[in-house]
Amino acid sequence: MTTLTTESTAVTGAVGTARTRVEGLAKVTGAARYAGEIPYAELAHGWLVLSTIARGRIRSVDAAPVQEMPGVLAVLHHGNAPRVDADYVGMLGKPDPTLAVFQHDRVPSVGWPVALVVAETSEQAREAAEALVVHYDEDPHDVAFFAGRPGAYTPENPPGLATEQGDLEAGLAASAVVVDAEYTTPEEHHSSMEPHAATARWEGGRLEVVDSNQGSMWVAQELASLFSLDPASVRVRSEHVGGAFGSKGVRAHQVSAVMAATVLQRPVRVVLTRRQMFSLVGYRSPTAQRIRLGADADGRLRALDHQALNLTSTVHEFVETSAAMARVMYDADAHHTVHRVVALDVPTPTWMRAPGEAPGSFALESALDELAEKAGVDPIALRARNEPRVGPVSGLPFSSRNVLACFQEGARRFGWADRDPRPRLRRDGRWLLGTGTAAATYSSGVAPSTAAATAEPDGTFTVRITAADVGTGARTALALVAADALGVAPDRIRMKIADSDFGPAMVAGGSMGTRSWAWAVSLAARGLREQLALGGTIPPQGITVRSDTTEAVGALAQQERHSFGAQFAEVAVDVATGEVRVRRMLGIFAAGTIVNPLTARSQLIGGMTWGLSMALHEEAIRDQTSGAHVGPDLAGYHFAANADVPLIEADWVDDPDDDDPVGIKGIGEIGIVGAAAAVANAVWHATGVRHRDLPIRPDRVILAEAGRATVGERDAGHRR
Repeated sequence: MTTLTTESTAVTGAVGTARTRVEGLAKVTGAARYAGEIPYAELAHGWLVLSTIARGRIRSVDAAPVQEMPGVLAVLHHGNAPRVDADYVGMLGKPDPTLAVFQHDRVPSVGWPVALVVAETSEQAREAAEALVVHYDEDPHDVAFFAGRPGAYTPENPPGLATEQGDLEAGLAASAVVVDAEYTTPEEHHSSMEPHAATARWEGGRLEVVDSNQGSMWVAQELASLFSLDPASVRVRSEHVGGAFGSKGVRAHQVSAVMAATVLQRPVRVVLTRRQMFSLVGYRSPTAQRIRLGADADGRLRALDHQALNLTSTVHEFVETSAAMARVMYDADAHHTVHRVVALDVPTPTWMRAPGEAPGSFALESALDELAEKAGVDPIALRARNEPRVGPVSGLPFSSRNVLACFQEGARRFGWADRDPRPRLRRDGRWLLGTGTAAATYSSGVAPSTAAATAEPDGTFTVRITAADVGTGARTALALVAADALGVAPDRIRMKIADSDFGPAMVAGGSMGTRSWAWAVSLAARGLREQLALGGTIPPQGITVRSDTTEAVGALAQQERHSFGAQFAEVAVDVATGEVRVRRMLGIFAAGTIVNPLTARSQLIGGMTWGLSMALHEEAIRDQTSGAHVGPDLAGYHFAANADVPLIEADWVDDPDDDDPVGIKGIGEIGIVGAAAAVANAVWHATGVRHRDLPIRPDRVILAEAGRATVGERDAGHRR
């Protein structure tokens, strides 16, 4: 036994210092294994077969010839698959019916799972899956999404999808300056570096799943409900995740792997292909948004109206809450927002990094820039003029709101004061140059979580929590939080994460993960420190203190809790070729205590890069005739490559959350918010032409320039 107290070697100040990832060496040397790489004895491989029609029914599955192919062990489909129960309410509500794979013969979209071929090797499974013939009875389908689409409606759930304060039409009529514009964003896809993968096996009467996910407890609970199992008999682990961005929840590959493992009584792995990910793991819905702003001559808002439309599937409602940002950012006498959806024969959309705020900020912050132009007010001054004292819709106080500090610091560092507001004045050879700015915000939530901290006999500490490090550096941040709470050096902390056996914890999503987990880790570590301060010896099994933040989180006062930021961009536009080059970007954020500046800056720069990609590149095209994607791969779906990414700087202002034990707010989403609008506003400043449809492709720039020239010639003719 060992006698140990933390006081003799007290160390503080780990939080806020730059630290490399604790698992970094394992990742760069290949020692860190991902879900699709872990070996198992007698491992079988499953390959999903997806529908090739957009709507109809399966008439038959010609499984017999495939079952005779080399290595094939089973072909599961709606005629023989184990039954599951999808009529339940899980951690995040009712499940998408896609999880109930192979339960009926209906096909609601292209890419719907219709069969799983299992074989001894992945090559055999793929060959057999591609040989499987499925016969369909095809029905007419509808995948067309556009502004003003008939059949749009506001869902009943979640509540609060429409808000209304004041007389909107009267406010618009009384305004000296009015903006009334429509903005569109296309379908976008997560395309995480690591494909979705899951291995399922039965071991000692328990179902064990090794997965790539955003919350092992979440996946375990959903699988227990689907298969009517005792939750204690399901264990899910997901130690290393190569990107998620909202897509790595419970999907068809985990469910089908469990089905096959149950039928064959041996481990089964299912890994999705890149093309399958375009159909099976969700995506960001396209949006059509109408913004109406009415203001006095000095730019003070009298009326704000944000109407947002997105598509959803015919089997499961999903709302892209694009108008949510308007409810937080700007004050107005009349304030209206509404979300509508239209159900089409497509896969169900899902959360994608900064859901709602990413497309919503493009529309809202572009409209604010248009208002600034019309009113002759500097865009930053306009935003300052419309700063709310409390939540514009909720009326609740802000926990803190330092957006203007972000703009002030950003303007100083970007050189905003030297900017001539008139468009199309700066040139660099064939390039027109422009600068733009936009605001950013994302909610700062927290959810109940549990953790355990153990003092080991060797003088180290083990912290266990069902957190998910999806590439953000959460594991390292939590080690720093634990070190400070215990008063020891970070190298004495061993973090164990992503195992559902560790107990309930928040998923990695909504910028809530690290804040929720850090609260639980801090509480457990402080409790352990207090116990160790009493003295005594450490037994061989160690001393463990557990925490549960349910009561503390429930006691939080109702407030508007958000991170904020200011985005700046400089672009160069060649109007002859339509090429747009972003030359530099700067983001300044107010996002609570920054636990690890090294990984935090990477997160923010990554989000800003995604915003650049959103502005100029990303666009998934769906063929109206087939209902399927055109080019569902990384050759057909364009995103920013290294050559497209300029100097990007990200920094922050002091902004701790006093109601949080560590002061955390959350940074996972906010980097992307407003970035596309800043680029689009810079393109206007460079060219004098507004782009209200993303992405700003070369053909759109060329057409806009042609239209501008035509208008200029007509105006010149009128003057003559």
